[in-house]
Amino acid sequence: MFIPRNPPNPFHDVTYEREEPPLPARLEIREDHAKTAIREIDSPDIGFRWSLNPYRGCTHACAYCYARRTHEYLDLGAGSDFERVLMVKHDLAEVLEAELGRRSWKGEVIHMAGVTDLYQPIERKLKITRACLEVLVRYRNPVAIITRSPLVERDLDLLLHLAEHDAVRVSFSIPILDADVCRALEPGTMPPASRLRAMEALASAGIPVGVSLAPVIPGLTDHLIPRTLQAAREAGATWAFMSALRLPGNVETVFVDRLREALPLRAEAVFDRIRRAHHGQMKTSAFGDRMRGHDQVWALTDQVFDTTCRRLGFTSPPPYPEVSPFRVPGRGVQLSMFG
Repeated sequence: MFIPRNPPNPFHDVTYEREEPPLPARLEIREDHAKTAIREIDSPDIGFRWSLNPYRGCTHACAYCYARRTHEYLDLGAGSDFERVLMVKHDLAEVLEAELGRRSWKGEVIHMAGVTDLYQPIERKLKITRACLEVLVRYRNPVAIITRSPLVERDLDLLLHLAEHDAVRVSFSIPILDADVCRALEPGTMPPASRLRAMEALASAGIPVGVSLAPVIPGLTDHLIPRTLQAAREAGATWAFMSALRLPGNVETVFVDRLREALPLRAEAVFDRIRRAHHGQMKTSAFGDRMRGHDQVWALTDQVFDTTCRRLGFTSPPPYPEVSPFRVPGRGVQLSMFG
Protein backbone atom coordinates (compact mmCIF):
# COMPACT_ATOMS: atom_id res chain seq x y z
CA MET A 1 0.00 0.00 0.00
CA PHE A 2 1.28 3.45 -0.88
CA ILE A 3 1.78 5.61 2.23
CA PRO A 4 2.05 9.31 1.34
CA ARG A 5 4.96 11.22 2.78
CA ASN A 6 5.84 14.87 3.16
CA PRO A 7 8.65 16.27 1.01
CA PRO A 8 10.95 18.61 2.98
CA ASN A 9 9.30 21.97 3.57
CA PRO A 10 11.37 24.64 1.75
CA PHE A 11 10.67 27.11 4.59
CA HIS A 12 12.26 24.87 7.23
CA ASP A 13 15.93 25.18 8.12
CA VAL A 14 16.11 21.62 9.46
CA THR A 15 14.71 18.47 7.85
CA TYR A 16 14.14 15.22 9.74
CA GLU A 17 14.25 11.88 7.95
CA ARG A 18 12.69 8.71 9.36
CA GLU A 19 14.50 5.39 9.08
CA GLU A 20 11.22 3.48 8.97
CA PRO A 21 8.07 4.21 6.90
CA PRO A 22 5.66 6.62 8.59
CA LEU A 23 2.45 5.35 10.11
CA PRO A 24 -0.74 5.96 8.13
CA ALA A 25 -1.86 9.49 8.92
CA ARG A 26 -5.14 10.17 10.71
CA LEU A 27 -7.46 13.01 9.82
CA GLU A 28 -6.83 16.14 11.89
CA ILE A 29 -9.20 19.12 11.90
CA ARG A 30 -7.80 22.54 12.81
CA GLU A 31 -9.72 25.78 13.20
CA ASP A 32 -8.91 28.41 10.58
CA HIS A 33 -10.63 31.63 11.61
CA ALA A 34 -11.56 33.46 8.43
CA LYS A 35 -10.26 37.03 8.31
CA THR A 36 -11.94 37.41 4.94
CA ALA A 37 -14.32 35.24 2.95
CA ILE A 38 -14.09 36.62 -0.58
CA ARG A 39 -10.54 36.53 -1.86
CA GLU A 40 -9.40 38.48 -4.90
CA ILE A 41 -7.30 36.48 -7.37
CA ASP A 42 -4.70 38.29 -9.45
CA SER A 43 -3.15 35.70 -11.75
CA PRO A 44 -3.00 35.47 -15.55
CA ASP A 45 -3.31 31.68 -15.20
CA ILE A 46 -6.67 31.87 -13.43
CA GLY A 47 -9.75 32.93 -15.35
CA PHE A 48 -11.72 34.51 -12.50
CA ARG A 49 -11.40 37.32 -9.98
CA TRP A 50 -13.19 36.38 -6.74
CA SER A 51 -13.01 33.06 -4.89
CA LEU A 52 -14.33 31.54 -1.69
CA ASN A 53 -12.74 28.51 -0.03
CA PRO A 54 -14.24 26.85 3.08
CA TYR A 55 -11.28 24.51 3.56
CA ARG A 56 -7.51 24.32 3.20
CA GLY A 57 -6.14 20.84 2.61
CA CYS A 58 -8.16 18.14 0.88
CA THR A 59 -8.80 14.46 1.56
CA HIS A 60 -9.40 13.87 -2.14
CA ALA A 61 -5.59 13.50 -2.11
CA CYS A 62 -5.10 14.17 -5.82
CA ALA A 63 -1.40 13.60 -6.45
CA TYR A 64 -1.09 16.52 -8.89
CA CYS A 65 -3.05 19.18 -6.95
CA TYR A 66 -1.23 22.49 -7.33
CA ALA A 67 -2.76 23.70 -4.03
CA ARG A 68 -0.53 21.32 -2.04
CA ARG A 69 2.08 24.07 -1.77
CA THR A 70 -0.28 26.24 0.27
CA HIS A 71 0.14 23.88 3.23
CA GLU A 72 3.85 24.65 3.31
CA TYR A 73 2.98 28.28 4.13
CA LEU A 74 1.19 26.91 7.22
CA ASP A 75 4.34 25.14 8.47
CA LEU A 76 2.97 21.83 7.19
CA GLY A 77 3.91 19.45 4.38
CA ALA A 78 2.69 19.23 0.79
CA GLY A 79 2.29 15.45 0.99
CA SER A 80 0.37 13.58 3.68
CA ASP A 81 -0.21 16.78 5.71
CA PHE A 82 -2.17 18.31 2.85
CA GLU A 83 -4.37 15.21 2.68
CA ARG A 84 -4.94 14.70 6.41
CA VAL A 85 -4.58 18.07 8.18
CA LEU A 86 -7.60 20.15 7.22
CA MET A 87 -7.91 23.82 8.03
CA VAL A 88 -11.62 24.46 8.52
CA LYS A 89 -13.32 27.86 8.44
CA HIS A 90 -16.35 27.31 10.68
CA ASP A 91 -17.24 31.01 10.74
CA LEU A 92 -16.95 31.55 6.99
CA ALA A 93 -20.69 32.08 6.36
CA GLU A 94 -20.85 34.86 8.96
CA VAL A 95 -17.80 36.59 7.50
CA LEU A 96 -19.23 36.19 4.00
CA GLU A 97 -22.53 37.81 5.01
CA ALA A 98 -20.71 40.79 6.47
CA GLU A 99 -18.71 41.25 3.26
CA LEU A 100 -21.75 40.97 1.02
CA GLY A 101 -23.44 43.67 3.09
CA ARG A 102 -20.73 46.22 2.40
CA ARG A 103 -21.70 48.99 0.01
CA SER A 104 -18.45 48.43 -1.87
CA TRP A 105 -19.55 44.93 -2.96
CA LYS A 106 -21.32 45.01 -6.34
CA GLY A 107 -22.53 41.44 -6.66
CA GLU A 108 -19.79 40.06 -8.91
CA VAL A 109 -19.48 36.33 -9.59
CA ILE A 110 -17.89 34.38 -6.72
CA HIS A 111 -16.07 31.17 -7.63
CA MET A 112 -16.31 28.27 -5.20
CA ALA A 113 -13.67 27.01 -4.62
CA GLY A 114 -10.39 27.26 -6.58
CA VAL A 115 -7.93 25.97 -3.97
CA THR A 116 -9.41 22.76 -2.55
CA ASP A 117 -12.73 21.03 -3.14
CA LEU A 118 -15.62 22.65 -1.27
CA TYR A 119 -17.48 19.30 -1.39
CA GLN A 120 -14.75 17.05 -0.02
CA PRO A 121 -16.10 14.39 2.40
CA ILE A 122 -15.85 16.48 5.60
CA GLU A 123 -18.44 18.87 4.10
CA ARG A 124 -21.08 16.17 4.54
CA LYS A 125 -20.76 16.65 8.31
CA LEU A 126 -19.71 20.30 8.71
CA LYS A 127 -21.94 21.85 6.00
CA ILE A 128 -19.85 25.01 5.74
CA THR A 129 -20.27 25.14 1.99
CA ARG A 130 -24.03 24.82 2.37
CA ALA A 131 -24.10 27.61 4.96
CA CYS A 132 -22.23 29.88 2.53
CA LEU A 133 -24.62 28.98 -0.28
CA GLU A 134 -27.56 29.87 1.96
CA VAL A 135 -26.05 33.34 2.40
CA LEU A 136 -25.41 33.70 -1.33
CA VAL A 137 -29.01 32.70 -2.06
CA ARG A 138 -30.36 35.37 0.30
CA TYR A 139 -28.24 37.98 -1.47
CA ARG A 140 -28.85 36.51 -4.92
CA ASN A 141 -25.11 36.72 -5.58
CA PRO A 142 -23.95 34.91 -8.76
CA VAL A 143 -21.91 31.77 -8.10
CA ALA A 144 -19.63 29.50 -10.12
CA ILE A 145 -18.90 26.10 -8.55
CA ILE A 146 -16.26 23.59 -9.55
CA THR A 147 -16.09 20.22 -7.82
CA ARG A 148 -15.25 16.58 -8.38
CA SER A 149 -17.77 15.38 -5.80
CA PRO A 150 -21.36 14.23 -6.33
CA LEU A 151 -22.12 15.71 -2.89
CA VAL A 152 -23.01 18.94 -4.72
CA GLU A 153 -26.34 17.28 -5.55
CA ARG A 154 -27.27 17.61 -1.85
CA ASP A 155 -27.56 21.37 -2.32
CA LEU A 156 -29.82 21.23 -5.36
CA ASP A 157 -32.53 23.17 -3.52
CA LEU A 158 -30.20 26.15 -3.06
CA LEU A 159 -28.82 25.92 -6.57
CA LEU A 160 -32.36 26.03 -7.94
CA HIS A 161 -33.00 29.29 -6.08
CA LEU A 162 -29.92 30.80 -7.71
CA ALA A 163 -30.92 29.37 -11.09
CA GLU A 164 -34.19 31.32 -10.88
CA HIS A 165 -32.03 34.44 -11.31
CA ASP A 166 -29.63 32.83 -13.82
CA ALA A 167 -26.98 33.16 -11.11
CA VAL A 168 -25.30 29.73 -10.93
CA ARG A 169 -22.99 27.60 -13.05
CA VAL A 170 -21.58 24.21 -11.93
CA SER A 171 -18.52 22.59 -13.51
CA PHE A 172 -17.66 18.98 -12.69
CA SER A 173 -13.97 18.13 -12.66
CA ILE A 174 -13.36 14.84 -14.48
CA PRO A 175 -9.70 14.86 -15.54
CA ILE A 176 -9.34 11.06 -15.37
CA LEU A 177 -12.17 9.00 -16.85
CA ASP A 178 -10.37 5.68 -16.36
CA ALA A 179 -11.51 4.37 -12.96
CA ASP A 180 -8.26 2.51 -12.19
CA VAL A 181 -6.00 5.47 -13.01
CA CYS A 182 -8.37 7.72 -11.08
CA ARG A 183 -8.08 5.49 -8.03
CA ALA A 184 -4.28 5.60 -8.29
CA LEU A 185 -3.95 9.39 -8.56
CA GLU A 186 -7.17 10.62 -6.89
CA PRO A 187 -7.60 8.01 -4.12
CA GLY A 188 -9.98 10.09 -2.03
CA THR A 189 -12.45 11.03 -4.76
CA MET A 190 -15.64 9.34 -5.85
CA PRO A 191 -15.40 7.45 -9.17
CA PRO A 192 -15.87 9.41 -12.42
CA ALA A 193 -19.14 7.58 -13.10
CA SER A 194 -20.69 8.98 -9.91
CA ARG A 195 -19.74 12.52 -10.93
CA LEU A 196 -21.40 12.00 -14.29
CA ARG A 197 -24.57 10.80 -12.56
CA ALA A 198 -24.60 13.91 -10.37
CA MET A 199 -23.99 16.06 -13.44
CA GLU A 200 -26.98 14.47 -15.14
CA ALA A 201 -29.16 15.03 -12.05
CA LEU A 202 -28.30 18.74 -11.90
CA ALA A 203 -28.73 19.22 -15.64
CA SER A 204 -32.11 17.47 -15.56
CA ALA A 205 -33.20 19.83 -12.78
CA GLY A 206 -32.27 22.87 -14.86
CA ILE A 207 -28.85 23.77 -13.42
CA PRO A 208 -26.32 24.80 -16.13
CA VAL A 209 -23.44 22.31 -15.97
CA GLY A 210 -20.09 21.92 -17.68
CA VAL A 211 -17.01 19.73 -17.45
CA SER A 212 -13.39 20.42 -16.60
CA LEU A 213 -10.67 18.10 -17.92
CA ALA A 214 -7.98 19.95 -16.00
CA PRO A 215 -5.31 18.90 -15.63
CA VAL A 216 -4.57 16.88 -18.72
CA ILE A 217 -1.58 14.62 -17.97
CA PRO A 218 0.48 14.08 -21.14
CA GLY A 219 0.95 10.43 -21.92
CA LEU A 220 -1.62 9.31 -19.36
CA THR A 221 -4.98 11.02 -19.82
CA ASP A 222 -4.73 12.96 -23.09
CA HIS A 223 -6.04 9.99 -25.11
CA LEU A 224 -9.21 10.02 -22.96
CA ILE A 225 -10.27 13.51 -24.04
CA PRO A 226 -12.84 12.45 -26.70
CA ARG A 227 -14.40 9.78 -24.44
CA THR A 228 -14.60 12.16 -21.47
CA LEU A 229 -16.21 14.91 -23.52
CA GLN A 230 -18.71 12.44 -25.00
CA ALA A 231 -19.67 11.12 -21.57
CA ALA A 232 -20.06 14.63 -20.16
CA ARG A 233 -22.16 15.76 -23.11
CA GLU A 234 -24.49 12.79 -22.66
CA ALA A 235 -24.82 13.75 -18.98
CA GLY A 236 -25.93 17.28 -19.88
CA ALA A 237 -22.73 19.34 -19.93
CA THR A 238 -22.89 22.28 -22.32
CA TRP A 239 -19.38 23.69 -21.92
CA ALA A 240 -15.91 22.24 -21.39
CA PHE A 241 -12.40 23.45 -20.61
CA MET A 242 -9.00 21.96 -19.94
CA SER A 243 -5.43 22.92 -19.01
CA ALA A 244 -2.07 21.21 -18.85
CA LEU A 245 -0.62 19.61 -15.74
CA ARG A 246 1.12 22.05 -13.39
CA LEU A 247 3.60 20.76 -10.79
CA PRO A 248 4.93 23.67 -8.71
CA GLY A 249 7.54 23.05 -6.04
CA ASN A 250 7.04 19.89 -4.00
CA VAL A 251 3.88 19.00 -5.91
CA GLU A 252 6.27 17.52 -8.45
CA THR A 253 7.79 15.30 -5.76
CA VAL A 254 4.40 14.06 -4.58
CA PHE A 255 3.22 13.38 -8.13
CA VAL A 256 6.40 11.58 -9.19
CA ASP A 257 6.43 9.38 -6.08
CA ARG A 258 2.74 8.49 -6.43
CA LEU A 259 2.97 7.66 -10.13
CA ARG A 260 6.06 5.49 -9.67
CA GLU A 261 4.37 3.63 -6.83
CA ALA A 262 0.91 3.26 -8.37
CA LEU A 263 1.72 2.92 -12.09
CA PRO A 264 5.38 1.87 -12.27
CA LEU A 265 5.25 0.54 -15.84
CA ARG A 266 3.88 3.80 -17.20
CA ALA A 267 5.61 6.38 -15.00
CA GLU A 268 8.82 7.10 -16.92
CA ALA A 269 7.02 7.41 -20.25
CA VAL A 270 4.63 9.92 -18.68
CA PHE A 271 7.50 11.94 -17.20
CA ASP A 272 9.16 12.04 -20.62
CA ARG A 273 5.97 13.36 -22.24
CA ILE A 274 5.58 16.01 -19.52
CA ARG A 275 9.15 17.22 -20.07
CA ARG A 276 8.66 17.45 -23.83
CA ALA A 277 5.55 19.55 -23.25
CA HIS A 278 7.48 21.95 -20.96
CA HIS A 279 10.76 22.69 -22.74
CA GLY A 280 12.55 19.71 -21.20
CA GLN A 281 11.40 20.43 -17.63
CA MET A 282 8.69 18.93 -15.46
CA LYS A 283 7.01 22.34 -15.23
CA THR A 284 6.91 25.85 -16.62
CA SER A 285 7.01 28.58 -13.99
CA ALA A 286 6.38 31.72 -16.05
CA PHE A 287 3.13 33.52 -15.19
CA GLY A 288 0.52 33.10 -17.87
CA ASP A 289 2.33 30.05 -19.22
CA ARG A 290 2.13 27.54 -16.38
CA MET A 291 -0.94 25.60 -17.50
CA ARG A 292 -0.14 25.15 -21.17
CA GLY A 293 1.94 22.70 -23.15
CA HIS A 294 4.37 23.77 -25.85
CA ASP A 295 5.39 20.85 -28.05
CA GLN A 296 3.75 19.52 -31.21
CA VAL A 297 2.02 16.71 -29.35
CA TRP A 298 0.36 19.20 -27.02
CA ALA A 299 -0.70 21.25 -30.04
CA LEU A 300 -2.38 18.09 -31.33
CA THR A 301 -4.04 17.64 -27.92
CA ASP A 302 -5.45 21.15 -28.20
CA GLN A 303 -6.71 20.35 -31.67
CA VAL A 304 -8.39 17.11 -30.55
CA PHE A 305 -10.10 18.94 -27.70
CA ASP A 306 -11.36 21.79 -29.91
CA THR A 307 -12.51 19.48 -32.70
CA THR A 308 -14.36 17.17 -30.31
CA CYS A 309 -16.04 20.10 -28.58
CA ARG A 310 -17.30 21.44 -31.90
CA ARG A 311 -18.52 18.00 -33.00
CA LEU A 312 -20.44 17.48 -29.77
CA GLY A 313 -21.92 20.97 -29.72
CA PHE A 314 -20.12 22.35 -26.67
CA THR A 315 -20.22 26.14 -26.32
CA SER A 316 -18.67 28.65 -23.97
CA PRO A 317 -20.24 28.83 -20.50
CA PRO A 318 -23.40 30.93 -20.71
CA PRO A 319 -22.80 34.52 -19.57
CA TYR A 320 -24.26 35.72 -16.32
CA PRO A 321 -26.90 38.47 -16.49
CA GLU A 322 -25.43 41.76 -17.66
CA VAL A 323 -26.93 43.38 -14.57
CA SER A 324 -26.24 41.35 -11.42
CA PRO A 325 -29.35 40.07 -9.58
CA PHE A 326 -27.50 40.83 -6.34
CA ARG A 327 -29.35 42.72 -3.62
CA VAL A 328 -28.91 43.19 0.09
CA PRO A 329 -31.93 41.85 2.00
CA GLY A 330 -33.83 44.71 3.60
CA ARG A 331 -31.90 47.41 1.79
CA GLY A 332 -33.94 47.37 -1.39
CA VAL A 333 -32.73 47.40 -4.97
CA GLN A 334 -29.03 48.08 -5.48
CA LEU A 335 -28.12 51.25 -7.34
CA SER A 336 -25.78 49.14 -9.47
CA MET A 337 -28.80 47.39 -10.92
CA PHE A 338 -29.74 50.61 -12.72
CA GLY A 339 -26.45 50.55 -14.58
